[in-house]
Amino acid sequence: MADILIVGKDLPDNLDFAEAFVATRKVFCVARDESEIQNFEAEGILASTWNRDSAISSRSLIIKAETKLEELNEFVLFFDSYWFGTKFELDRTENVSVAVETMIKSYQYFINELMLRLEQRKEPVTVAFVVKTYPSKADLLHSGNKNINLHPTSNIVNAAQQAFISLAENFATLVGDRQYLQVLLAKCDNTNELFDSDKQLGAWVKESITSIEGFKNHQGVKQACTWVKAGGKVSNGFSLFK
Repeated sequence: MADILIVGKDLPDNLDFAEAFVATRKVFCVARDESEIQNFEAEGILASTWNRDSAISSRSLIIKAETKLEELNEFVLFFDSYWFGTKFELDRTENVSVAVETMIKSYQYFINELMLRLEQRKEPVTVAFVVKTYPSKADLLHSGNKNINLHPTSNIVNAAQQAFISLAENFATLVGDRQYLQVLLAKCDNTNELFDSDKQLGAWVKESITSIEGFKNHQGVKQACTWVKAGGKVSNGFSLFK
């Protein structure tokens, strides 16, 4: 039996994604507000709030999930560029500090605290980084996309997206000297058929994690550091994202 902690996109906005795991796992997520936590228990989802600007809060979130769940051995870090883009649509000076706390520092704090905890436990675990990418102004220019309904992300969201991708890739290198660790890097761009359905994306992530955990041989570093296109088949060789 596997239990899972999902961070990065808050409930209730993350409900569709989280519900994809409920049938086969106990699920722990981050809620936007303390008063909303009980609303999700009826959906089979446990939750807690998370102060993204605090390493202590990241550590507390992991411990809370361990306490509530029987066997916490799966973690998903979810970065949804379009979702963040609705919160930081414009590059305003007064928004920079909060944006960095929300989209960059939070993931770094969490992964640092998670790694410390995993080193203490040294039990088999799978960590998945899931990124829904959305194009910047430069991306649209280079691609020649003239879709007037496609609004590019702000500079800060695009920078945070790249920071998340870098964090994921560098974390994945750790599988080389940690036999207990397996990693999934999953990328879903705005042209992917799963982009508009978090429920379908979550179902695919669940299946992919299960596939990785079923491998007879431990992941190599190159395998772990290769991005998999959402909806693609995960195998020992991993399908390259293009």
